[in-house]
Amino acid sequence: MTIDFEKMGGLVPAIIQDAKTKNVLMLGFMNQEAYEKTLATGKVTFWSRSRNQLWTKGETSGNFLNLVSIQNDCDNDTLLVKVNPIGPTCHTGTDTCWGEENTQNPLLFLTELQNFIEKRHEEMPEGSYTTRLFKEGINKMAQKMGEEALEAVIEATNGTDEKLIYEVSDMFYHLLVLLTSKGLRIEDIATELQKRHDPDWDKKRRMEKSQKGA
Repeated sequence: MTIDFEKMGGLVPAIIQDAKTKNVLMLGFMNQEAYEKTLATGKVTFWSRSRNQLWTKGETSGNFLNLVSIQNDCDNDTLLVKVNPIGPTCHTGTDTCWGEENTQNPLLFLTELQNFIEKRHEEMPEGSYTTRLFKEGINKMAQKMGEEALEAVIEATNGTDEKLIYEVSDMFYHLLVLLTSKGLRIEDIATELQKRHDPDWDKKRRMEKSQKGA
């Protein structure tokens, strides 16, 4: 990776992003030495402009930024550094240097879960329930999802909220397995729903149908 350290007198901005939550945690600066130390140690290291020396985040507080990846931008002069933070990032004790909470949107876990299911599909480890579903085939997977959907309906009409959440979670899991077996993603469903959110969606759909009919 070619980094243009000369453009800003030996430094480049390093945007620090939580690899899981996708939230921006802080902005620091790296020189060549800080960049190389970051790669070598797996702990994000900056060049401190105020102290005029290398500074590994967390070396005094223990709140390290464990490196996940580093990406260069299109001009080769700004780094996006993805990390797994240990504790709060800001020296004031907040999660981020903007005082925001570094929490993950739970909906992102659906993508993470399907990534895991896809890995199961590729590796097919013995003893895995997901592997067993894939081996049983599409008809069995569809049947199982239908059963879970029915159980969710029963809980919605005659059960408790807690049990409804439990059954809907089962239904979502089996839906992800089914989608994976068809080469589809949960994001495909989200894209379709996003299209339908357009106020003119129904009008566009009728127009498309009429054009197909013609």
